[in-house]
Amino acid sequence: MPTYRTPDVYVEEIQTFPPSVAEVGTSIPAFIGWTDKATKANANDLLLKPTKVYSIKEYEALFGLPHAPDIAVSITETAGVVTSTAVVPPTTWYLLYHAVKMFFDNGGAQCYVISVGTYAATPSGSTFTLIGDATTSPVTGYGLQDGLDALALEDEPTLIVIPEAVKLSSTDYATLAQAVLAQCNRLRDRFAIFDIHGGGATLDAAGLLANRGYFGNNHLKYGAAYYPFLKTSFNHAVNDAESNVKVTYTKDGTATGPAGLDTFKSGGTNANTAIYNLAKLALKDHYITLPPSAAVAGIYAATDSARGVWKAPANMSLADVIEPVVKLDNLKQEDFNVDATTGKSINALRAFAGKGTLVWGARTLAGNDNEWRYVSVRRFFSVVEESIKKSTYWAVFEPNDANTWVKVRGMIENYLTDKWREGALAGAAPKDAFFVKCGLGSTMNAQDILEGRLNVEVGMAVVRPAEFIVLKFSHKLQTS
Repeated sequence: MPTYRTPDVYVEEIQTFPPSVAEVGTSIPAFIGWTDKATKANANDLLLKPTKVYSIKEYEALFGLPHAPDIAVSITETAGVVTSTAVVPPTTWYLLYHAVKMFFDNGGAQCYVISVGTYAATPSGSTFTLIGDATTSPVTGYGLQDGLDALALEDEPTLIVIPEAVKLSSTDYATLAQAVLAQCNRLRDRFAIFDIHGGGATLDAAGLLANRGYFGNNHLKYGAAYYPFLKTSFNHAVNDAESNVKVTYTKDGTATGPAGLDTFKSGGTNANTAIYNLAKLALKDHYITLPPSAAVAGIYAATDSARGVWKAPANMSLADVIEPVVKLDNLKQEDFNVDATTGKSINALRAFAGKGTLVWGARTLAGNDNEWRYVSVRRFFSVVEESIKKSTYWAVFEPNDANTWVKVRGMIENYLTDKWREGALAGAAPKDAFFVKCGLGSTMNAQDILEGRLNVEVGMAVVRPAEFIVLKFSHKLQTS
């Protein structure tokens, strides 16, 4: 009996399972400030252009080196014995280079840089500018608000860090801080890390109240503030020629200089190798003080990488830090953590014996808001919202029917189930940790269908940090 071979039938596989949610980057800060240069191909072609960098070396290639202001060194020698060595540290005008370095050293992997201008040879005045104006600005170029406006057009950054905002006048600082919070609220995909204005000194009650007032009353859940400034392990910058170090050498009452350190090198006009080495050694004992926001951004990145965005970025030590410039204890920190008048929390940076300097706070500015009190909760919601929003673009122009609703609901539930397994969501089972609603009669009515709207409602029980560990001790009487 003849046999017949069944012809091969090729059936196109149709994907019926829901696509997965791709999580967006969680800790990509945008740094705004002034740089040595802003050049990629042509001079200043990167001014006001958000540029992504992956290392401090790449930053140096595009934006240059730190500012190197004049440093005064005085050395006195009498009868062959050096009797005194004094260094007058310069004002650290431009902070962005060291801020970006702090970010990478503390765990950061990538960031955006927005240069709003280049260094002025001699900065004038004591504050920087909010809006660029060549007649009043201590630098040429734009202002910090201009950089913030440019950042609004960039989608990827999730953190906003402006270390040089502390150089603004208090009025301009308040204007910028509130503009940053407004942008975070409008775009809903980024979070602001603030430095306290005047955070290099001890703040009394009036200073604290003034600083809280700078942030206004709106959108506070999208930002966190940190205090005090940090004494870093970075020495003041010396240029390649060593000419910005001005040495005055007095020997037996006869003064030489002030002259560039380079002139004291072997072969220089004031050649004296011993004095040259002594001056360089003296410079190593003087360190730059920086606002903490960039280092904290690095801690955000390190925490996100090691644990997840849902873990509070706190109780971690800071690299490149010697100590906070102001020491706080539990009693003093209470004034920062909770404020009965304004409800705005300020996170403390504290030094602990044997542990170094730790980030000792994880609250947003909305310190009295039970829903958005914690940095990790606000950032987790932002990441989930942005990830789901971008991952559901495929559903645009799909049939607005039960098949699409099931796929959308399934992909979100799968994603949140993974987050629950990772420990981001509280609850003994997924049903206790989150819910996803999508469908006619639950999130949509007939009019929504006619108008082309597909509504999805997501609820999550995000884990919250344990801020206070309460131990109770009591005497137990002997029973045998």
